[in-house]
Amino acid sequence: MSEERIFSDEELKEMGARTLDLLLKSIEEKDHERATMLGKRMYAEFLAMHDLYRDWITHLLSFIGTRYGDGDLSEALNETVFGFTKRLSSRYANKGIKRKVQILAAGLRGHLHPFTITEEGDCFVITASVCGSGGRLVQEGAYDAPEGFLKIKDPQPMTFERADFPVYCAHCYFQNNCPVEGDEPLFITEPADNIGEEACIIRIPK
Repeated sequence: MSEERIFSDEELKEMGARTLDLLLKSIEEKDHERATMLGKRMYAEFLAMHDLYRDWITHLLSFIGTRYGDGDLSEALNETVFGFTKRLSSRYANKGIKRKVQILAAGLRGHLHPFTITEEGDCFVITASVCGSGGRLVQEGAYDAPEGFLKIKDPQPMTFERADFPVYCAHCYFQNNCPVEGDEPLFITEPADNIGEEACIIRIPK
């Protein structure tokens, strides 16, 4: 095996540094070209990790539904969505509606896709051209046969009474029914009629 160095110590050190730290350093040094490059790199890194976990959970849900059926899939989704909703509730507890909308928007920005927020009489409405997780899975052909992820065949509550429903998107039903504070959910998701082609809508009651 060759003992010739492939990377210098400095290259290895920088490779292990957080992109954020390198970006902030470039800003301090007014190196705008490098800062721009690092900002784009950080976006690409985060998107890659986002999609890795998105695909992993979708594969896991597909395995549960295919191996054990809709009943166990529904139970698994109910248990896990309730679990993460309960953990999130501490962030929203005792917050006014303005702060709740700001916190939710911060979370949704983690999908790395832009969205619009409009204020209507009794609610706020969040709309994205495509969902940054479930919608993009459909766009990317992740459910296409023969190796695609599971589509839940039969209409039922977790599919919003639709047939051939993308398994990832089924979590929205349980999320809609998990209270964040008191007896009400923080928001209600309305899946698009054609997921991946049209916008899903999130409504936040005032």
